[in-house]
Amino acid sequence: MVQIAVIGGREVSRETLEKAETVGRLIAERDAVLICGGMGGVMEAACRGARSAGGMTVGILPTASRLDANRFVDIVIPTNLGVARNAVIIQAADAAIAVGGGYGTLSEMAFALQKGIPLVSIDSWPVDDTVPRIPDPAEAVAWVCNQIGSPKKNIFP
Repeated sequence: MVQIAVIGGREVSRETLEKAETVGRLIAERDAVLICGGMGGVMEAACRGARSAGGMTVGILPTASRLDANRFVDIVIPTNLGVARNAVIIQAADAAIAVGGGYGTLSEMAFALQKGIPLVSIDSWPVDDTVPRIPDPAEAVAWVCNQIGSPKKNIFP
């Protein structure tokens, strides 16, 4: 099964949260698993969107307690690693979609580039020319899925 990370900040605008929720829903509609940091903000919005479409969500937490996960996480993985868990999130992903975010998101984007997985930015950091900046969630999810090109699951509409 394809696993797509949604990365982004905890404190973001309403517009960014709406985009994250749409991204989560679209990932679930393509039968991919949503991987995230499991906390609030973009992570919670993306999980809410995935859950609304019957998708599976995995939260890789920076804390030691499963109780810290947002209520839309299906599988909770507490790491007690703090921000070092960002590397774990990307390691678990076949692709990543950055939606807004701060320095933590930037670190996750760097890990994705180092790993060589498809990465797209929705209103996030302009890291380099290899990372497309696509403001529309549907276009961003379609771009990532086309880059994965995996026959593992029904990833194409």
